[in-house]
Amino acid sequence: MGLGNTAVMVRARKISKERGPMGTWMLRIVKAGVIAALLGVIVLGIFVATARGEIDSFEDLKASPNGQMIRIRAADGTVIQSLGPSFGRWLTIDQLPSEMKDAMVAVEDRRYYLHPGVDPIGITRSVYVRTIEGRWTQGGSTITQQLARNIYLNSNKEFGRKIREVILALAMETKFSKDQILELYLNKVYFGGGAYGVDAASRRFFDHGAEDISLAEAAIIAGLVKAPSRYAPTADAQAALDRAKVVVAVMQDAGMISSAEAASVDLTGVRLAAQAPQDSVRYFTDWVLPQLDGLIDETEKPIDVWTTLDLKMQRAATSAIAANAPRGAQGALVSIDRDGAVKAMVGGTDYVTSNYNRAVTAVRQPGSAWKLFVYLTALEAGYRPEDLVEDKPVEIEGWQPKNSGGNFAGEISLRTAFAYSKNTIAAQIGQDVGTSSIANMARRFGITTPVNTLPSMVLGTSDARVIDMAQAFAAVAAGGRNVTPYGIKKVTTIDGEILYAAKPSSTVQLVDDWVAGAMTDLLQTAVATGTGRAANIGRPAAGKTGTTSSNKDGWFLGFSSGLTTGVWMGRDDAKSIGGLEGGRAPAQAWAAYMRVAVAGRPVEKFATEVTFPEALEGEESLLGADEMLLFDENGMPIEGDPLMEDPNLAPTTEPESEPLDDVFIERALNGQRDQRPTPEEGRGDPR
Repeated sequence: MGLGNTAVMVRARKISKERGPMGTWMLRIVKAGVIAALLGVIVLGIFVATARGEIDSFEDLKASPNGQMIRIRAADGTVIQSLGPSFGRWLTIDQLPSEMKDAMVAVEDRRYYLHPGVDPIGITRSVYVRTIEGRWTQGGSTITQQLARNIYLNSNKEFGRKIREVILALAMETKFSKDQILELYLNKVYFGGGAYGVDAASRRFFDHGAEDISLAEAAIIAGLVKAPSRYAPTADAQAALDRAKVVVAVMQDAGMISSAEAASVDLTGVRLAAQAPQDSVRYFTDWVLPQLDGLIDETEKPIDVWTTLDLKMQRAATSAIAANAPRGAQGALVSIDRDGAVKAMVGGTDYVTSNYNRAVTAVRQPGSAWKLFVYLTALEAGYRPEDLVEDKPVEIEGWQPKNSGGNFAGEISLRTAFAYSKNTIAAQIGQDVGTSSIANMARRFGITTPVNTLPSMVLGTSDARVIDMAQAFAAVAAGGRNVTPYGIKKVTTIDGEILYAAKPSSTVQLVDDWVAGAMTDLLQTAVATGTGRAANIGRPAAGKTGTTSSNKDGWFLGFSSGLTTGVWMGRDDAKSIGGLEGGRAPAQAWAAYMRVAVAGRPVEKFATEVTFPEALEGEESLLGADEMLLFDENGMPIEGDPLMEDPNLAPTTEPESEPLDDVFIERALNGQRDQRPTPEEGRGDPR
């Protein structure tokens, strides 16, 4: 039993004699604890011994594949991106630079040479932080555990997987030396950019082998393991350098380098290898790749990911944004087919200079494009396009919305109010049907960002994503039925085995078809005669412009021939920029793209013909032929054109939204919230 356990038992018997019955119970508890501990050690030993026999030899592990190859294909089968594995030379423990070994041990597993594969101190700290903060923020995995997980397990956060990881780590420590484990780890771990192993990472990021690595470069590489996609120099050089500073500080704290050596590390002087040119297709692949984790379990076999991307449409989208975005502005575009297939996606004007995806991550105010939900709510409440409403001064809780030009038309039809984007009418509708009802309608149609219920929300003061807004317009085009955007059609092995195939999403009628039809009626009026006339493409089209105060954001969203496209333009820092009105650059970009995108599709008429609204004095230019609009030699509307919007939005503060019908929303959206990436960046963050 051992001297320690004997001493415990002797002490327990002594207490038993001194304290009578209470001491007897204590003796029994101690005995039970000792027996349980012994049984636990025996069982653990059996598991470890069994696992040890199943672990491959050191030479076999050196020869095993380092990662999974992934080929991403466009809709026509063209490979648009290849990922992993990128192999370098296998470096023995003696060939690996001491700077690299020290940096990795310092930042990933400081007590590596002291523990038996599992670090009790690290586990205790991780559990403590979990108890205090209520979530896992610190990992307790050692280098040995990480190696075991990378070779034999997956990254699912399950208790059973963690137990197997611990057993394998203990078994590895009994089979291999510390140097062997570290050699395997440094040659097999993933560092981002498709690079597995330090030599591949060094060649990928610094254009030389790892045997010549400097301390600064070693710190950058060691910092990548925590989050390769986030800290990779090719994705965000500044984030990589900031993370490397942490690594250097940890190395100094661990006594691996002196304070003088730490101070001499010149991270800014590190020269990164030149990167191959990349185009806007990467915005799309960056969006679909994270979705693989929820679709397939295969992590070793090479796979092909067949996507919905149409390369012709993608090129047209890229050109449309590049040609029409005002100087200094960014642009984003999402184009969705009638079944939800994303055919084109542009997240910015240049992926190389900024890979921040403004199409799916950025949240911006949609301005008058938000009136889609205002008028859908009004139609569902009983309004009709020909109903008469009064355009007059309005004051709601101290807020006084203004129309473009500051004039009021008196009694007009709802159709005319929408065509001229009358803000006073939208405000009155919000007061009548309730802003919480409008918020519910937005949620119903796929808006996943917070929605405020202030009176000014009717003019689009709640932030939204481009893909969410495009999804909402697509649902209107679908007759009021939900449309769930998706980008992956199927995933197969290179041998053709199907690992995943997209299934049609369940259909939910979000609003009655007549409500969607009436909304389409209003939207085609806006394109034919209203603020969206720059989006006319020579075939039936329906859409809506959106402009926020001081021209900080410009939108155009619309559909034609079964294809729905949303365009946003603006600066990442949300500063004003000229020519950004939704009826100008965004509408022109939309039209330039859609002319190409729908060229091979049959012309589809809407259920209702275009009905022209009444002409309003001082705003006749909205109703005439195209030549009545004044354009310069570049085809841009001349400043002062009366069709341009100026919503004069009230300042916004966003309170908690009123309770929404979440059961209906989840059913309507078919669980898409779980598939949509949630942005960590706030507005104006270009990363």
